[in-house]
Formats: sequence, C-alpha cells, structure tokens
Amino acid sequence: MDEHAHAQSLCLARAAWKQPSVARLVAAAGSIRSEALTDPVTCEVAGWSCRRIRDLLEDSRDRTDEHWLEQHPDWRVVALGEPDYPPLLMQIPEPPPVLFVRGDPAVLHRPQVALVGTRNPSADGRVNAHAFARGLAQAGFVVTSGLALGVDGRAHEGALETGTTVAVLGSGPDRIYPARHKPLAERIAESGTLVTEFPPGAPPRAHHFPRRNRIISGLSLATLVVEAAPRSGSLITARLAVEQGREVLAVPGSLRNPQSRGCHGLLRDGARWMESVADVREALQPMRTVAEAADPPESEGPAREDEDPVLGAFTAGVNNLDQLHERTGLDPSTLGQRLAELEFQGQIERLPGGYQRL
Repeated sequence: MDEHAHAQSLCLARAAWKQPSVARLVAAAGSIRSEALTDPVTCEVAGWSCRRIRDLLEDSRDRTDEHWLEQHPDWRVVALGEPDYPPLLMQIPEPPPVLFVRGDPAVLHRPQVALVGTRNPSADGRVNAHAFARGLAQAGFVVTSGLALGVDGRAHEGALETGTTVAVLGSGPDRIYPARHKPLAERIAESGTLVTEFPPGAPPRAHHFPRRNRIISGLSLATLVVEAAPRSGSLITARLAVEQGREVLAVPGSLRNPQSRGCHGLLRDGARWMESVADVREALQPMRTVAEAADPPESEGPAREDEDPVLGAFTAGVNNLDQLHERTGLDPSTLGQRLAELEFQGQIERLPGGYQRL
C-alpha cells in the first residue's frame, strides 16, 4: 500500500467510526481511493453527495492514527480491495472499509467457524465452548469469536490448544476489552489474529458490538451458538449470519437453564442441532474441501497416548473417576473437563460407573 492509500485508509477508518454508512459507499465504489469514492454515480448509488464525502474525509484526517501505527508496528491496516482483505468478509452487504490487524493476516483467509455465547455461561456451557473450539481447531478450522468474557474466552482458549483463533474487537486496537483478557489477546496475536474496524482511541461502546458481530459472522462459514439468553448479542450474531447467507448452528441445553433459551429459540427457527464436533463437521461438509485446503492438524484421529495423559490412563472396560484421577494426577475439575472434551470428540463414551475408551 502506497503512502497516499495508507493515509486514505486511516481517514476512512475514522470516518466509518463517525458515520457507519460509509461502509455502503466504499462497497459501492469497490476501492478506498478518493477518485472512486467521489465518483458521482457511486455517490448517488450509496446515497451520498460528492461534497459530503469530501468533507467527511477531510474532517477525519488525524495524524495521531499514523503516529500510533508507527509506534506499534505489530499492527497494520488492510483495506477493502487489497489481497490481504478476507474474501468471505468482502461478500457481506456492508463490509468494513478498513481493518486493523495484528498477527498473521493469512489466518483470515482460512475457513473459520464463529463460536459465540453468553458472558455468564453455566458449567456445562463453559465446558461445551472449550470442547467445541478445541475440536474444531483440531479439525482444521479457525475459531472466531469476540474476546468477551464467558463463552468467547473459553472458545479462544480451547482453539489455542490445538490450532488457532481470531478475536474481533469492539474497540480500537489500543483498547483491549475486557482488560482482564489482555493476556489472552497477546496469546492470540502470537499464533492467530486480532481484528478491529475501529481506529485507535475508540472505546468499547455498546453500539460498537453489533458492528463487531457482523464481522465475526462475516468472516465465518457458520456461526455456532453455545448458550444464549433470549435477548443477547449472540442472537444478533446469529441473525446477521442468516442475513449474510451463512449457516447457523446451536447447542441444546437443559430446560432449567435460562441461558439455553436463546439456543432453543434458534433451533425452533431452523438452526441446526449440534451435540458434538462431528455434527459441526457434518453440517459444513459442503465446505470440507475448503477446510482441508487449510493447514491440516497432525492428526484428526484419537490423540496418541504419549500426548494425552488422560487417554493413556484408560484400561480395557469401564474406568471410574477415582481410577483416572489416581493414574493421571489431575485435579477433579481439570480431569472432568478433559473427559467431557474427549466425549465430544467421540474418543470415549460415558457408561454407568465411569467411562470407556472407544
């Protein structure tokens, strides 16, 4: 990107923050260059006047953005129309004109599955989010979420154990939110990608998160919802996925868990019922060739015993929790979580009295 285009990108990022409908203009123009944005026909299609867009771009010039990027070379800008811009995101109705990206931009071109849910999950919801993300990453998918507390955080953590993940921010690149997830964001940047359309200094305001959600679903082949209240941002993400022509998947839960009601509503409305990673992979079978073109995991079969102490602790027949605890030395919480993940992956089954390896 030349110096003029770089400056133009930063102006557009700030202009789109002030006026979100700028994305419609850039999509109509198909370019970030001034001559394309101020073309009379393009402006008319997008409902803008040439003078208005010139004034907005002029008002949005801010040298502090350039200074911030100079001081943080691990962040870069990727504009609509550039080779590094994610191809799936380009297909949504109003793609963000500019993305601030930290990490490997090539990750954004790999097949992604969005995994979202409540910020206050139940114990089952936490285990499910971690297990689904871990299994999807192991199967070659990039797991995309919003870095929020609860399901999002568990999804990122699970994906990092076996693959990679993308975190989409609802704030500027200099304001990781929530603050307690700053260490997690650093881990994601090392092997995955942090993404935001908001310029430096943009705070995590409430109206930013629906805009963030359209990027989460827009980057992804499908959106998987793990626990959601009837009114939640996760359901907004699911609705946006439908509008973008993407698959919506939902995990059923207990009838006595209020955080399951949103998923049950999605299932009634036609979302696909997911009980395991195998279900997700079957749902995405038409895109399987895309997934297999990505960097494959070393193995999609059962983990080798020398790599997984829990699987290595199994003997023939039913193994109870006391036996597995004694053999692995893991605390009950960690052991229970790993057993749930292995059950999701189809490597063990739960039987009266314990578990049996398949």
